Amino acid sequence: MKQSLFFKAFLCASICLILGIASGFSTTESIQNWYIFIKKPSWNPPNWIFGPVWTTLYICMGIALGIVWHNKHLLQKKAIIFFIFQFVLNLCWSAIFFNFHQLGLAFVEIIIMLFMIATTIYYFYQIKKVAGFLLIPYLLWVSFATILNGTIWQLNS
Repeated sequence: MKQSLFFKAFLCASICLILGIASGFSTTESIQNWYIFIKKPSWNPPNWIFGPVWTTLYICMGIALGIVWHNKHLLQKKAIIFFIFQFVLNLCWSAIFFNFHQLGLAFVEIIIMLFMIATTIYYFYQIKKVAGFLLIPYLLWVSFATILNGTIWQLNS
């Protein structure tokens, strides 16, 4: 049976969202007990903004992955591998930063993640332009998070 684009996009978005929510919940205690006490720049966003932003981004990421999965292409396997790699880095960053309090290591990791996101966008765009475009907000948010991570690291060194 040939699966529909809607099914693939829904499945991928659901998986990304569930894993992202699980990652977020795993950092709740650290956010409440550690993060509020460290030095942060004046432009640090309020904590309530992260949930809605990441929910939207995980849904967009999943839809983009579903589109790539649905569209057969020579680069499909490579694109999906890059997506999985950057997604694992995404989930690991939360633990490195919030749970292990390794601000410098988190900064190095997020720079690698940023490169992997950009590479994923490149491959997704080659397969289906809309799939690449769906990841642009994610790239922008992680770019901001990279600057924020670096600033927090510097302030707390």
